[in-house]
Amino acid sequence: MGYETVTFERKGSVAVITLDRPDAANTLNMAMGRELLELAIECDENPDIRAVVLTGAGRFFCAGGDIAAFAKEGDNLGRFVKELTTYVHSALSRFARMDAPLITAINGTAAGGGISMAACGDIAIAAEEAKFTMAYTRAALVPDASSTYFITRHIGLRRMQELAITNRLLTAAEALDWGLVTRVVPGDRLMEEAMKLAAELANGPTKSFGYVKSLLLETFSNGLETQLEREARAISAAGSSEDGREGIAAFLEKRPPEFKGR
Repeated sequence: MGYETVTFERKGSVAVITLDRPDAANTLNMAMGRELLELAIECDENPDIRAVVLTGAGRFFCAGGDIAAFAKEGDNLGRFVKELTTYVHSALSRFARMDAPLITAINGTAAGGGISMAACGDIAIAAEEAKFTMAYTRAALVPDASSTYFITRHIGLRRMQELAITNRLLTAAEALDWGLVTRVVPGDRLMEEAMKLAAELANGPTKSFGYVKSLLLETFSNGLETQLEREARAISAAGSSEDGREGIAAFLEKRPPEFKGR
């Protein structure tokens, strides 16, 4: 199926989603919101997809919402933004809750909703030339697309306050130091590194990854006893799975495991 604002490729068990509006800095418009939701559902529902890479085409990862499209809405802007965020937020929720790990490969500037999407990755790999800024309040707007959830957890409240209020620009090296990204690599090696990692994860215990993601999403909201119970149930389910049995057997037999994502 063809898409208007993104490209979607399958490379074995790895899915690659590329934001593809380079002439508009890969900004989020209504079509991109819808298409991201459709692809997030596909990645969540298709058991053959066991790792996902999200990146951008051209010089930008994503410069956030399409402000030109916002301006055209006039008095209808409130309705427009509510619809757009319905698609984008639903997509990000599914990326966060799917079993397959999400790798964000940040090829260039990530601003507004772009920094939010970069932060959603279970692993975030940035090119050396990437830049990061919230940018919302510069246009008298407010952070969305999970930034107040994920970025605050990654970097802490004090640093998030500075980013969100002052629109400070972070280099890739600063983003790494702050904990916003996982690693920084030369730009010409970004996709090579992202795809190498994705291939490794796609051969891993997919259901186990899903349990890990779920536990980490809840760790700041649950009390200790609730989290302990969630851990007990998750490790029980993981150990009882096909991959869990294979992992235990491989460990005892001192051989590499062969996981099937089940």
